[in-house]
Amino acid sequence: MDTPHPATSDNGLAVAITGSGGSGAVTAGSILLAAVGRAGYYGLLTRSAGPQIRGGESAAMVRYARHPVTCMGDRFDVFVALDWNNVSRFVDEIQLDADSLILADPAAGPVPEILARSGARVIESPFQVEAKLVPEGRINMVALGALGAAIGLPIEALEAGVEQVLGGSGAGGKAKSAALVETSIAGLRLGYGPGGDHAATLPPPTNDRWNISGNEAAGLGALRGGLGFVAAYPITPATEILEWLAPRLERLGGGLLQAEDELASVNMIIGSSFGGVPSLTATSGPGLSLMMEGLGLAITSETPLVVVDVQRGGPSTGIPTKSEQSDLNIAVYGLHGDAPHLVLAPVDIPDCVFTLHWAMRLAERLQTVAICLSDQALGQSRALCDPPRRFTGELNRLVAGDLAPGASYRRYAASPDGVSPMAIPGQSGCMYTADGLEHGPGGTPSAAASDHATQLAKRRDKLTGFDFGPDWCEISSPDPDARPAAAHCIVTWGSATGACREAAQYLTQSGHPTRVVALRLISPLQHDALRTAIGPATSVLVVEQNHGAQLFRYLHAEQTLPATARSLARPGPLPLRPRDIVAAVLQPATQEA
Repeated sequence: MDTPHPATSDNGLAVAITGSGGSGAVTAGSILLAAVGRAGYYGLLTRSAGPQIRGGESAAMVRYARHPVTCMGDRFDVFVALDWNNVSRFVDEIQLDADSLILADPAAGPVPEILARSGARVIESPFQVEAKLVPEGRINMVALGALGAAIGLPIEALEAGVEQVLGGSGAGGKAKSAALVETSIAGLRLGYGPGGDHAATLPPPTNDRWNISGNEAAGLGALRGGLGFVAAYPITPATEILEWLAPRLERLGGGLLQAEDELASVNMIIGSSFGGVPSLTATSGPGLSLMMEGLGLAITSETPLVVVDVQRGGPSTGIPTKSEQSDLNIAVYGLHGDAPHLVLAPVDIPDCVFTLHWAMRLAERLQTVAICLSDQALGQSRALCDPPRRFTGELNRLVAGDLAPGASYRRYAASPDGVSPMAIPGQSGCMYTADGLEHGPGGTPSAAASDHATQLAKRRDKLTGFDFGPDWCEISSPDPDARPAAAHCIVTWGSATGACREAAQYLTQSGHPTRVVALRLISPLQHDALRTAIGPATSVLVVEQNHGAQLFRYLHAEQTLPATARSLARPGPLPLRPRDIVAAVLQPATQEA
C-alpha cells in the first residue's frame, strides 16, 4: 500500500476502527496497540463512543511511531469499518484525505458519501464471509488481520497482542477462555492472508515500556502517594480508577467503598482522613459540583484529601462519553467563601502517575484539598510509554505528638509556614473541635473578626508561601538553555499539551522557534515563574479545550499574561489538532504580511 510505515515516517501511522455496539472495535484497537508495542513502537489509543454510556457504536483510534506519541495528530492514514452503522457520528473526529486508505467489507454496503468525499482509496475485504470460515469467528479479528497485513505489521506481533488483551498476559488485558484466544488468532491469520510477511523478525521483548491508561496511571500515582482509603460513586469517565484501585488497594491493606452518592463519598473521605488515613475520591464534573460544600468543610478544618475529576463534556449531564477541559472554573472558584486549595492537572497519560503522587503528598503536607483535573482524553486512553518519573520528595502530614498532662493542644495555632500539627483521634491530650464553623487557634467555634482574619490568612499563606519547586509546569523548548529566545510561547494545560507540543515542534522546524509551557499546578498560580517561562516571546497563545477560554481568563485575571496574549479555545468533543494550533500561532504574522 502507499501509506508510509512508521519506520520511515516521523509522524508514525494513525489508524481508526469503527463499528456498531458489540462489533469489537475497541477490542481490536486494544489488540493493535499491544501489537505495535510488541513490535517495538510507542503508541496511543483513544476511543470514542456515541451518546450512550454503554452499548452503541464506538471508535478506536491508534497512532504509533518510533518516538513517544501524545496526541492523534491531524489526520488518519487508515480507516477500518467493521460496519457503517452510525459512522457519521465519528466523521468529524476521524479526518481522512486522498492519501488515506479505507478498509471495508462490501457486504456492509457502499462507502457512505460523507467518507467517500475525502478521496481516500478504498480496499474491499470480505470480513463477514471469512469470519464464517472460523468456528465462532469474529469480524473484528479478521479485519484486524487484514489491517496488520496492509500496514506491514508482523503477524507474530498481532498474535502477541491477542494473548495480552484476551489472554490476560499483560497490561490492559482481561483473561478470556483459551478457546476464544485460539479462535481470535485463527481469524487474524485468515484476514492477514498468505501474501503477508509471516516470517518478519520481531525485536526482543522489552520490559521497560508501559501500556497504561490515564485512569490506571492516576490510581497508581495515588497508591505511590500513600493512599489508604477511597469512597466514590461510579461516573463516566472516572469509574475505571475505582475498578483498578479496588483489588490493589485491598491487597495493600487499604479499602474502597462505593458510596450511595457523591455527597456521601466526600464526607466519608473527610472522616477517614481526619482519622489519619490518606484518602481520595474520583468523579467527573456533575459529581464535583455536588461535593463542593464538603470540600469547604475539609478546607476549613484543614483535613487533607484528593479529588480526581476526570472531565467530560458539560454542562449538566452534557456528553458523558466525550472529553472537554471545562471544569477549570469550578475547580478554581467553585467553593463559597474564601477557600484556598490546590488545583493540579497532569499533562499526559504517564504524567498522571507523577501528578497524583505529588498531589497526595502535597495535600498531606499542606493539610488541604487537592483537585486533580484529568479528562476523558487522558483517563480512557492508553499509552505505550517509557516508565513515568517518580516524585521523590518527602512531604508528610505534620502529626501532633501525645502531650504531657496539663499541656494545651492548639490545633489551629498560627505557625511560620501556616501548617499546624494535626492530632490523630485517640492521642492523649489532643482533643479538639473540627467542623465547618470558623474557629480560634484551639478549634473552638468563634465569630470574632480577629479569629476569622487569622484563620483565613493561615489557610491562604500555607499555600502561597510553599516552595513547589520546578514541578509546577513542564516546559518544552527548542533550546532549553535559551528559553527566552523562542519567538512564540504556547501556554496550555492537561490533555491539550500533546497537540501543543507537536505544533511547537513543527513551528520550530519551520523557522518559528516555539516553546510550550504546560501548567501542572494551576492553583496557587506561580506568578513570577510563569512570567519568567513566557519571557520576551513576541506572541503568546493560550490553548485549551473549552468554550469559555477559562484558563486564558484566569491567567489574565491573575495578571500573568502580556496584554497581547491571544486565546485558542475550542469546546469538545473534537480534539485540538496540531495544525489548528500552528495556524493560530502564525495568524498575527500572516495578517501583518
